[in-house]
Amino acid sequence: MAHFIKTELTALGVEIELRELGKQEGTDVDLPPIVLGRYGNDPKKRNILVYGHYDVQPALVEDGWNTEPFKLIVKDGKLIGRGSTDDKGPVMGWINCIQAHQKAGIEFPVNLVMCFEGMEEYGSDGLDDLIRTEKDKFFKGVDATCICDNYWLGTSHPVLTYGIRGCSYYSVTVSGPSADLHSGIFGGMVAEPLIDLTHVFSKLVSPQGKILIPGVMDMVVPLTPEEDKLYDEIKYSMEDLYAATGSKTNLFETEKESLMARWRYPTLSFHGVEGAFSAPGAKTVIPAKVSGKFSIRTVPNITPRELDECVTTYINKVWEELGSKNKLEIKLLHDGMWWLSSPNHWNFEAAKKATKAVWKVDPDMTREGGSIPVTLTFEEELKKNVLLLPMGRGDDGAHSINEKLDLINYINGIKTLGAYLHYAAVEPMA
Repeated sequence: MAHFIKTELTALGVEIELRELGKQEGTDVDLPPIVLGRYGNDPKKRNILVYGHYDVQPALVEDGWNTEPFKLIVKDGKLIGRGSTDDKGPVMGWINCIQAHQKAGIEFPVNLVMCFEGMEEYGSDGLDDLIRTEKDKFFKGVDATCICDNYWLGTSHPVLTYGIRGCSYYSVTVSGPSADLHSGIFGGMVAEPLIDLTHVFSKLVSPQGKILIPGVMDMVVPLTPEEDKLYDEIKYSMEDLYAATGSKTNLFETEKESLMARWRYPTLSFHGVEGAFSAPGAKTVIPAKVSGKFSIRTVPNITPRELDECVTTYINKVWEELGSKNKLEIKLLHDGMWWLSSPNHWNFEAAKKATKAVWKVDPDMTREGGSIPVTLTFEEELKKNVLLLPMGRGDDGAHSINEKLDLINYINGIKTLGAYLHYAAVEPMA
């Protein structure tokens, strides 16, 4: 994918470098290179940095896809395939934007600085270090940053995003016997790792979504009356939630409560168990070792290290109370901080005008429940505003089966990206 992007951009006259990052920590696997590009060096123009990622979530037909996930299908006005909306489609949108200007004979309005990575779905390994190393070199002179890697809140109204949650991802491993055991022979005679893991997990979050780990909610910034009023103006309905999830399994009955749960409060989610039998059919085995995976989406003012302390202290306490003879190990697999910006910056004003020009409506100003680890790093290291300008809709199914990007969002998304650059070129900075 990195070489594909390099080929596409080089053909358009973009100066490209594939920056190698070395090995993934603890392995002999090469990290995928970061694509660094620059289109234009006019000192009279502003320098706009755009970010995207070319890696995607895993996908198999057996997961429930209606089509081969890694073959792009165009059907019923939709681009269907893994990465169509997260984030290959938007990355292609920036490439298409350059192509469109060249074919139309229109001068490109800014110097475009590009950073496309291949490890976003696993915590952006290597990218933070590169940004810190290159902030006074490759990234020197950047005036603002635009990230196209999130989605509309619903399905009908465009948005701009000024805040995202962080993410801390953990594994809890329980091990006991030296090998898997026959449940008919050893069941009831040995402490079973999967039973112990299930007990531990049941103590982390309630079925209503309440985090049970002491100290986590104490770090959350209290809701103010001013913030509370912001939710009243957001164009979102419970029908949008039903459409996006394909169900009516909502935990809350109102839009405001649902959005607060998604944007401003932390959540804990379970993601899977490694080592347990999961294939079709029946297998009467006692797993010797199982690793449960869960993550906590973080918000202001939760800090990763304080959260780690809360998580490990509480799980160890639960484990001690359980009194099992099995062994427990807790690991932080990766983490990323939350981010909150100012939506009144000239960078956002340019995006608002671009959205209005293309979609004929004013965008909603939203926060997002997902995580983009690099957002905060760009803002802190470059000392410049960061904008999230989404292309896809809330029902695109990113990270899920049958991921799609509506063609109208792709085409109008490219127009919006282009219009944004033109407005960003002239928007007063004061």
